[in-house]
Amino acid sequence: MADDATTARDYRETVFLPDTPFPMRGGLPKKEPEILEGWAALSDKGLYGAVRAKRQADGAPLFVLHDGPPYANGAIHIGHALNKTLKDFVVRSRFALGYDVDYVPGWDCHGLPIEWKIEEEFRAKGRRKDEVPAEEFRTRCREYAGGWIEAQKVEFQRLGILGDWWNRYATMDYTSEATIVAEFHKFAASGQLYRGSKPVMWSPVERTALADAEIEYHDHVSPTIWVKFPVKVYDEEHYALSGNPAGDNVFRLPPNDASVVIWTTTPWTIPANRAISFNPKVEYGLYEVEAMEENLEFAPWSKVGDRLIVADKLADDVRKAAKVAAWRRVEPVDPTGLICAHPLAAFDEGFAFEVPLLAGDHVTDDAGTGFVHTAPGHGADDYLVWLKSGYALDSIPDTVDPDGAYYPHVPLFAGLKVIETEGKKAGKFGPANAAVMDKLIEAGNLLARGRVEHSYPHSWRSKAPILFRNTPQWFIRMDQPLESGQTLRETAIQAIADTVFHPDAGRNRIGSMVESRPDWLVSRQRAWGTPLAMFVDKDSGQPLMDQAVNARILTAIREGGADAWFTRPDAEFLGQAYDPAQYEKVGDILDVWFDSGCTHAFTIEGRADSHWPADLYLEGSDQHRGWFQSSLLEGCGTRGRAPYKAVLTHGFTQDENGEKMSKSKGNTVEPQTVTKESGAEILRLWAAMVDYSEDQRIGKTILATTTDAYRKLRNTTRYLLGALAGFDEAERVTNYDDFPPLEKFILHRLWELDGQVRAAYEAYRFSDVTRPLIEFCQGDLSTLFFDIRKDSLYCDKPTDLRRRAYRTVLDYVFERLTIWLSPLTSFTMEEAWQTRFPEAGSNSLRVIPETPAAWKNRDEKQRWITIQLVLETVTGALEEERREKRIGSALEAAPKVWLASDEKWAAFEGIDAAEVFRTSQATLVRGDGPENAFRRADVGGVAVEPKLAEGQKCARSWRILPEVGTDPRYPELSLRDAEAVAWWDSQHG
Repeated sequence: MADDATTARDYRETVFLPDTPFPMRGGLPKKEPEILEGWAALSDKGLYGAVRAKRQADGAPLFVLHDGPPYANGAIHIGHALNKTLKDFVVRSRFALGYDVDYVPGWDCHGLPIEWKIEEEFRAKGRRKDEVPAEEFRTRCREYAGGWIEAQKVEFQRLGILGDWWNRYATMDYTSEATIVAEFHKFAASGQLYRGSKPVMWSPVERTALADAEIEYHDHVSPTIWVKFPVKVYDEEHYALSGNPAGDNVFRLPPNDASVVIWTTTPWTIPANRAISFNPKVEYGLYEVEAMEENLEFAPWSKVGDRLIVADKLADDVRKAAKVAAWRRVEPVDPTGLICAHPLAAFDEGFAFEVPLLAGDHVTDDAGTGFVHTAPGHGADDYLVWLKSGYALDSIPDTVDPDGAYYPHVPLFAGLKVIETEGKKAGKFGPANAAVMDKLIEAGNLLARGRVEHSYPHSWRSKAPILFRNTPQWFIRMDQPLESGQTLRETAIQAIADTVFHPDAGRNRIGSMVESRPDWLVSRQRAWGTPLAMFVDKDSGQPLMDQAVNARILTAIREGGADAWFTRPDAEFLGQAYDPAQYEKVGDILDVWFDSGCTHAFTIEGRADSHWPADLYLEGSDQHRGWFQSSLLEGCGTRGRAPYKAVLTHGFTQDENGEKMSKSKGNTVEPQTVTKESGAEILRLWAAMVDYSEDQRIGKTILATTTDAYRKLRNTTRYLLGALAGFDEAERVTNYDDFPPLEKFILHRLWELDGQVRAAYEAYRFSDVTRPLIEFCQGDLSTLFFDIRKDSLYCDKPTDLRRRAYRTVLDYVFERLTIWLSPLTSFTMEEAWQTRFPEAGSNSLRVIPETPAAWKNRDEKQRWITIQLVLETVTGALEEERREKRIGSALEAAPKVWLASDEKWAAFEGIDAAEVFRTSQATLVRGDGPENAFRRADVGGVAVEPKLAEGQKCARSWRILPEVGTDPRYPELSLRDAEAVAWWDSQHG
């Protein structure tokens, strides 16, 4: 060491420090658009086209992901971002696994939300919808949807989503509409289609029928009423079963004062009542009122002497509701053959019909009275029991019109609104319920009333309550045998069994829905949609199925879209063979779920660079009742199988507290904001880290945690780039046996991770890629590998085997990490790859490289598990020395480490313990060690005696060694550092 410190050499220039232009801070909001520009320039279809071309040239197997179409209405939200990002993970991971991937993004364009928006536009200009020509209205709908397709496309692309954006599909494209009609014709031609008049879920606000998938349930407070239906006729064969030989005493036919009591939450349906349902398995009784409750604030409607027929099990509930203090059970009653009068019969001849009692299995004695008021035009069970009892379809009354008001022919209540459809009260129940209750009171047939909170069906679009309403609609039969001999329901259930579900619980969910669903209601009474383009014979009521007519219909729609059906004369379609006066032109449009259920037919089927069925459908879990199911039924009904091989579902995105996001709550996270402030990569990494199969959470705190994880990944990537500066093939170590034990351990971890990553991508478990790789970067790499080999990287001579082996393994790590993470953190891995290999082409063009089987070395893994246990104990001892200020850094230490077990002793064979401990010196000793040595309670068989390193401090590596000063050329250096500096001096003159 020189006496005069001012003349000592500055060795910093001889240290081989990492060097890279890859910045520590990502600057993602600025960098990502630059990367997107680079991808766009790779082909006429950007990066997506370039990768497909390369895979096809390589003869890669084809994988088809069919896009479930988002609705073309408004900017994308966080749910869209998650959905499309997961799809991008699928596309990019399949590319990385060596597949050619077909993914065509699409949009759902028809339906009510857009109609509402356009109605609002016209209203703002002083024009009601019925004042706007239908063609003008549809044109504006098309323009509106087209604008949002373009806007959403830009937002999706900003997230880095790959796909064939240049050939996107839309359900409103003329060719799409023509194909949808062609698919509809297939159902009609096979006899699966029929027109029926039955109660359907009807939205007065939207003025259309709704399918199950368009319904959601909300808590709602409804009025409840107990109503008396006076007994009018009884069956002579059954009344005597009561055991009362007097007979008339049971019902007192003259005068008639016995009544069957029903309970309902829909008073407005009383005018539509035509029967009362009972269950023969339920026990009923005739109860005579003996005393009423006293000191009530109101006069009860029941009175002493009233005779009421109810289910025995529910009698006490009815008594309490009617404010009856005491009654006696006069006789058991068999309701078979009873006929009642309508409770409003005294007011109008329109209610003077008989009300029969009908046996039905749907009746229970769990709640109510044990009798079900039956209005066959307003309930599915009511409808079925009415027809099953032998009554005709035309005997079902039309009571409520499309606008939710009673028809003009309804006695007493004509024109009254059940549900309001205009103004501030739109979507609220109107005056009908109250009017009916008032009339029942006036008639003396209201026994009691109350209020109940229950789950009630609402339109998922308008959020308004719906009605069950009898209307003529078009349906597809679920239970009619097809050519295969199986019904559509049976075919669909088999298809579900043949489909792979991720997670598998989705199979039961969609299966239970298909097993119990009614016939598929496919008609809607709106303007903006694909038409039920067919004619119906006015005499027979049957659809006209003529190939020539259908061909003309399809040609017209391909040329002019749906408008062609509505605007061109009937004769143009019917031709010379049919008289237009004999045929009804159907003006309804198809259910939008039928539209989207047909997307497979015009997006993937028949294309040379795709295949049918798709390998995967991926959407939110709500699509078991929506797109997954409509696609399933459409495929099974026309092709005998589902249009997909596998289905993947994800949960919904909630705020950080697990609450549903709502603009009114102010708890939304907008993807546009995150992208602008932090970069799309942060959203991508968040999506890659969550368990998407469940509902996920997002918010500022969660995004901060994601950003921290990203920063660690980026720092690992930056270190790799810096440490590999100047690495070339001449430096590579090619013989596995030449790698030191630590490098062999990291190679084993690469082998291990390669299998995990491939398996996770194959099963779409993206968090099982992200989390192990983050742990690998933070644990095996940063904490162990990088830290131990830092001294070698900085200070070893570049030609030394240890340093070359280290950099060779770093190259393998970089090669794999950048492609393993490319599907998830696509922007950063592209930036890293281009930083190191600017002329090598896009990182996304690569395929995950094969990992040599020779790298598998479980013995080396076990060795390093053992070494790390010892290392943890040594580190704990050194930390205590630093706290006590006996050492400043680990390089001042020379721990004496006692190893009690053969396993721990053998683990250090061929290992430089000082390098592992990051100390200047270290001594390993067999045995238990002295009692005062440092030990950890959770690590047995390791004891540490902290000692100070002996010798001089190397001016270059700062290690304290006795050998410092023994090389006269560099008296301030250790022998290793002297050799390295001598090499450096020879290279720099």
